[in-house]
Amino acid sequence: MRYEHVSRKPLSSRAFLIRMLRHGVLASGIIALSIIVGMFGYEHYEHLAWRDALLNTTMLLGGMGPVDAPQSPGGKLFASFFALYSGLVFIATAGVVLTPVGHRVLHHLNFDDEEREVRRGKKA
Repeated sequence: MRYEHVSRKPLSSRAFLIRMLRHGVLASGIIALSIIVGMFGYEHYEHLAWRDALLNTTMLLGGMGPVDAPQSPGGKLFASFFALYSGLVFIATAGVVLTPVGHRVLHHLNFDDEEREVRRGKKA
């Protein structure tokens, strides 16, 4: 996703909202894909019903930990790696959602209308 250069005016509120929605969709996609992978792993390795697999997956992704302790060796390995992955997903999705906000704040702090007009020769 492209962002405007510091020499350009900050986005309008409407354009910023659209940017936030795009980032929200991307973050939602990352989370949805992670839920699918987690559910598949719990169903495959631990033979959990889809509701229990969903519960364990979302609890791990949310940082709470699994509800059902894994019993099989494969399930234990999967839960271990999925827990590490979940921490990274949390950080990544937070970054995806907060990046436009941080960019907008920094852009407003660095953008000075009068200075830009002087450089372009519009003001004396």
